[in-house]
Amino acid sequence: MFTGLVEELGTVRAIARGQKSVRLTINANTVLDQTKLGDSIAVNGTCLTVVELANGWFAADVMPETVDRTALANLRPGDYVNLERTLRVGDRLGGHIVAGHIDEVGRIAVKEKNDIAILIKITADAEIMRYIIKKGSIAIDGISLTVVDCGDQWFTVSLIPHTASLTTLGHKQKGDPVNLEVDMIGKYVEKLLGLPQNQSETGKPVGITMEYLKDHGF
Repeated sequence: MFTGLVEELGTVRAIARGQKSVRLTINANTVLDQTKLGDSIAVNGTCLTVVELANGWFAADVMPETVDRTALANLRPGDYVNLERTLRVGDRLGGHIVAGHIDEVGRIAVKEKNDIAILIKITADAEIMRYIIKKGSIAIDGISLTVVDCGDQWFTVSLIPHTASLTTLGHKQKGDPVNLEVDMIGKYVEKLLGLPQNQSETGKPVGITMEYLKDHGF
């Protein structure tokens, strides 16, 4: 479990590509403190297991499922990556609860200055947009951010200079892919209420209606 507060901006040292998998070797310092083989580190928001470790770098395997669902396969040697160690009991939860399980790869549609801030608009499929709300939380490349606004297939976030300088979003440009993880609370609520997770036969999104509430005793 993570908080979405990036501890360090690492760099990709090497990439070994298998038939469907990838092994990433990443230069890092801060996140290696007290880290041992088998520990988890979030790399651009993706929870990966440390399989090799030495002074100033670590390696992690990216299995085919993760390759398919994330933008990690697009990385090249020299690219920056956001790094965060797992949350320890007793640590401050400065961001929000992040599992490190990527839901979808979004894409930067707009990146522009807004006084001291940087406004970023990201496109995403309607399938996950139902979990994204104004002023809600979203993890972008593992960074815990607040949603400024959203539409059917897009949402915006705003970065302070500190976040832009210490994370990958300060370096990425229009058209670049980003890993997205929505707030898991919305998914659990949907599951526990027994709400349909797909669209209705009419093609319109299914949500809570008066008929639904009556049918379930409300």
